[in-house]
Amino acid sequence: MQNPPPVQTTKSSTGLDENIAALLSYIFGWIGGLIFFLIEKESRFVRFHAMQSLLLNVLFVVIFIVLWVVSIVMVVISSQLPGALAMVVNLIVTLFWIALWVGLVIAWIMCLIKAFQKQYFKLPIIGNMAEKFSAK
Repeated sequence: MQNPPPVQTTKSSTGLDENIAALLSYIFGWIGGLIFFLIEKESRFVRFHAMQSLLLNVLFVVIFIVLWVVSIVMVVISSQLPGALAMVVNLIVTLFWIALWVGLVIAWIMCLIKAFQKQYFKLPIIGNMAEKFSAK
């Protein structure tokens, strides 16, 4: 019985395996994405995942700010509504918050897994943007 051939790991210019460098760019959030994007000179794979991490974290911040403003507006509006309707409006806003954050966390976890598995995994919209930035 023969042993399977060893999996060849490709090193990035950082000295880390490409999949580890890409994974770390997600784990350390926007800082990790920025650092790996700036210091990686050779691996397009690492640069892609680093830029996608950076853009995903910018998206987190933008969505948080928008939802925060919308939530404040909805609280003000619901304070003018009758009791039961105000509760329904608040429930809808809360469920929307939860659904959006769960979706963003799932996207982040998928990026972590795919980066570790050495796969290009493009998120909708920001994946294409990351690909364009990482090609330069």
